[in-house]
Amino acid sequence: MVGAGFAGSLVAHRLGAQGHRVLVLEAGRPVPDAVATTTAYRAAGGGAPTSPYPLSEDAPSPDVTDLVGLPGGGFTATGHLVQHGPLPYASGYLRANGGTGLLWTGLTPRMHPEDFRTADLGHGRNWPIGYHDLEPYYREAEQELGVAADAGQQRHAVGLPVPEDYAFPMRAIPASHLDRTVARALDGRTVRDPAMTEDARLAVTATPHARNGRTTARPGGTSGPGDRHGPLCRGSAGCVPVCPTGAKYTPLRTQARWAATVRLRTDAVVSRVLVDGTGRATGVEYLADGAVHTAEADLVVLAAHAVENARLLLLSGLAERSGQVGRNLMDHPALLTWGLMPEPVGPYRGPGSTSGLESFRFGPARRRRAPYRVEIGNWGWSWAVGPPQVEVEGLLRAGLRGKELRHRLGDRLGRQFSLQFELEQPADPANRVTLDPDRRDRLGLPRPAIRYDLSPYVRAGMASARAVSDQLFALLGAEDHTRYEAGPGWPGRLEHEGRSYAYRGAGHAGGTHVMGDSPATSVVDQWQRCWEHPNLYAVGCGSMPSLGTSNPSLTMAALALRSADRIHQDLLALRDRATVSAPSPAVPSTSTPSTAVPPAAPTVDGAPLAAPSPTGPQPAVPVISAVGPAAVPAVPAVSPSAVVPSARPSAAPLRESL
Repeated sequence: MVGAGFAGSLVAHRLGAQGHRVLVLEAGRPVPDAVATTTAYRAAGGGAPTSPYPLSEDAPSPDVTDLVGLPGGGFTATGHLVQHGPLPYASGYLRANGGTGLLWTGLTPRMHPEDFRTADLGHGRNWPIGYHDLEPYYREAEQELGVAADAGQQRHAVGLPVPEDYAFPMRAIPASHLDRTVARALDGRTVRDPAMTEDARLAVTATPHARNGRTTARPGGTSGPGDRHGPLCRGSAGCVPVCPTGAKYTPLRTQARWAATVRLRTDAVVSRVLVDGTGRATGVEYLADGAVHTAEADLVVLAAHAVENARLLLLSGLAERSGQVGRNLMDHPALLTWGLMPEPVGPYRGPGSTSGLESFRFGPARRRRAPYRVEIGNWGWSWAVGPPQVEVEGLLRAGLRGKELRHRLGDRLGRQFSLQFELEQPADPANRVTLDPDRRDRLGLPRPAIRYDLSPYVRAGMASARAVSDQLFALLGAEDHTRYEAGPGWPGRLEHEGRSYAYRGAGHAGGTHVMGDSPATSVVDQWQRCWEHPNLYAVGCGSMPSLGTSNPSLTMAALALRSADRIHQDLLALRDRATVSAPSPAVPSTSTPSTAVPPAAPTVDGAPLAAPSPTGPQPAVPVISAVGPAAVPAVPAVSPSAVVPSARPSAAPLRESL
């Protein structure tokens, strides 16, 4: 398994529970517990989202602070990603054990059934599967992550076909004071979306969270340290970059339940997937401890983030038939608006968002403009402008001191709120990750290079969102302080039809090893298995043909669990001395008998990996290697001999068999 983040941790857990021996290779470093991370972050006075985690020079993590806007418009970029514009890819990711799942916001809405067929609506790609194919795995993922939500509300307010007898493992996170204030002003009212033929009716709706609320599993709904999912959310308002109490799900929670047959190795940067003459993966090459190592295995899973998965496929020269590796890079461009409510609303308490508006996510209007989901922001102007210190500095510059400063500061901070419009960005092959052979990382590997833009369809969605925001502010009686001024704070600034807009990256990379129903037009099949390499999987958001308007982590988790079931069948077929057949473009792939080839015993640098319990099954062993997050688009592959120059460790290769 390459990568120990969201998808990799879930797949490794399921395979380990089924008795398979799994080696997980993680490019990043181990991380301390939530208490130690919180202490370090507070001692440093805050910082970028990745800042409190141990960062590796061998596996650099791109961060939002790598981008700076210019006074006349445009941007400059430093860091791991080589940005070619014309607009910035504005999201970062963390390369450490647990991945970006350590610092995510914890929101877990499902995709809407409509989101799986966006091409039918005139934009992007269709999925080779539908909502109902994934629905059982949504439920499994919600149980694994410990999702807090109200099933009835998701059915009726969002329109999701959630089974009538289903209950989420946790009750919905309570609405914030801001949520309740906004609901009193907006529920039942209507606004005019320029792209809609009818006015949109408003209803403030609770957002699902992978964050501990009161359980629905037993009478009394209690939760505590003894529960599998951990303690209750205490409203610390510190979810990003770390939940100080451990109430938010992270992949480390799943890792704590791994079977003894799962082995994790951190600080191991996978540089190449190895294949034989038939196209079957035989293992991976990775760099660690100043040496080049080889891990051999019967099956390889890439789970290293959309950018890094694509980068690794490009470095390896694999899955190239469709020309789609690294292409179709997507995110959720987030348009922010912010202002002051007429009365105090208690910001900077609880999770970043606990409720939103769902009316603009689906329907005929998405044929004309990108759909969007509206999050009600509990953390004041922090994402739009900066932390409360920014307000303090502004008032000090204005000459306020003493009692007047305290009064003015309390008044303004207490009335701050924001709206966050997360827009769908359809798959576009022009948005892509490639390799830059002239700019290499510390190990000599070509850095990921990104070409990124927002289509007229997405920009029309921004214009619609801004028009809706103006009406919402009017209904709320709020002062609008939104300004998208050219300068350092807005690298993602753009003009559309004579009006200025700007966006933040939501950290939702997808599409770079896109899933489809034909090897001619996609990289992986419906099981996230590479068409040309029947024992090589690339799992994660990079497989998703569309992102819809929901945070993608839950869908990624559901896909990972679905793929794990397919991988289990593949490995059983190997155990039974059958090879895994190449996927068929027409029907779900199956294993077909071939020349009997017994599965190899896994080894690491020549030493056997710990065997499964003698009482359990004795299946073949997958290598789950961790390359760390990153993604690379379809481009001419860099010759393996040219991948790592003299900066690469010079020690003789070591062999590690799985």
